[in-house]
Amino acid sequence: MTTLAAGTVVYPIAPGYRVNVRRGPGTQYGIVRTLPYGMSVPVYCQKPGERVTGPYGTSNIWDNIANGQFVSDAYVHTGSDGYIAPRCD
Repeated sequence: MTTLAAGTVVYPIAPGYRVNVRRGPGTQYGIVRTLPYGMSVPVYCQKPGERVTGPYGTSNIWDNIANGQFVSDAYVHTGSDGYIAPRCD
């Protein structure tokens, strides 16, 4: 976890993974972009969705990293298996 100058907290994506960013909380949603290796992302809010298994376990939590952009929490090192941000509306 890193805090940027503006006070925004960012969390690292699992090392060695290029993670797909999706339009919603599941793999059935379209891919918006793919994050490069070594990327860290902000988590503005979180939403339940498809259960995904990744390097940080199995989770149905999806992290909103930008407007209309979600990544599975199973690929983000938040330090928690639960919610670390408000639920998305």
